[in-house]
Amino acid sequence: MKYKAVIFDLDGTLVNSIYDIADAMNMVLAKRNYETFDYETYKTFVGHGVRSLVVKAIPEADEHLIKECLHDMMTIYSRNCTHKTVTYEGTLELLDTLNSNGIKLSVLSNKEDSLTKKVASSLLPGYVSPTIGLKEEHLKKPNPKVLLEICSSLGVTPSESIYVGDTSVDIKVAKNAKMLAVGVSWGFRAKEELIEAGADYILDSPADLLKIL
Repeated sequence: MKYKAVIFDLDGTLVNSIYDIADAMNMVLAKRNYETFDYETYKTFVGHGVRSLVVKAIPEADEHLIKECLHDMMTIYSRNCTHKTVTYEGTLELLDTLNSNGIKLSVLSNKEDSLTKKVASSLLPGYVSPTIGLKEEHLKKPNPKVLLEICSSLGVTPSESIYVGDTSVDIKVAKNAKMLAVGVSWGFRAKEELIEAGADYILDSPADLLKIL
């Protein structure tokens, strides 16, 4: 088999986390009497990490306010990050099939590292390793450095690996790492964004990945 590893984005790809993310950020905004946003709007805010989400959500923010709101967001969200979050239909079945065929599975997310690990350990126990989130802003996707380090840790080359995600950032990081770039149509972004970013394939259901393999 040509492909030996599949590395996934987390939010919008393996799990639908938009409700917990939005609820937490709206609590931060409501506390300060700022405008809150609906779930569909939050789908356009996510993908670049929690700090970026905060910057997009709060009006005319200075650095002090950003840090303050980021702290509050992290505190609230960390307590509630698995309250409404669920795996997408067919996800666990796909991971079971990949595991049974000896495919190595991992997660790389722009969600803060401890939160990535918390969500994955709760909803994807034993399925993916390593599970890595954002530790330093300059390393977030589409920077391919951490993705390439994951390949190395798994003992596979980029050409033997697939990266799967739901945003243009995910497609770009796969391209930057010279991996097969696969988008999913059920996530937080429109299929058109993935096509424009240069996705090699777009999945309409988790099981569609098996056709590529």
